[in-house]
Amino acid sequence: MRQRQFITLLARLNSGWPQDVRVQHSDWLRLIVTLSGMASMLSSHSSLSQELMSQGKEAASEQQAFNNACRTCHTVKEGDNRQGPNLYKIIGRKAGSLPDYSYSSAMKGAGFVWDEEKLEHFIASPDEVVPGNNMKPYSGLASTDDRTKVIAFLQSVSTGRP
Repeated sequence: MRQRQFITLLARLNSGWPQDVRVQHSDWLRLIVTLSGMASMLSSHSSLSQELMSQGKEAASEQQAFNNACRTCHTVKEGDNRQGPNLYKIIGRKAGSLPDYSYSSAMKGAGFVWDEEKLEHFIASPDEVVPGNNMKPYSGLASTDDRTKVIAFLQSVSTGRP
């Protein structure tokens, strides 16, 4: 039923009501427009759902970059150390400081706290940032985009961002 026919039908239904119960035509029109707008929002892809889908794809891309470059040796689960230490909440952590992991003497003596910039340089070229580290055979991740994704993933794990 088209909108004009629907409004006409509603107007006819209203005409048989007592004067004090009748609803004004403008009230019906306002109600119809409101309901139509709500139906339209529910039936179409809203910008919010598109934004959420975009964030989901971005998060998956970030995790994929981490998996491809780091997961062989590292996890992001607190306390789960493997060949390399877990990277849970690495940003803000002193290098070589997890108590349950046997770091190289070079990493223990690095003397810095991990931040985004330090991670960027380390992921690109670990030997330049901490000479003598035990990250062999890993020699760095060339792609700036992938390094950015890995760091974003590590931040999301630390903050609980989706």
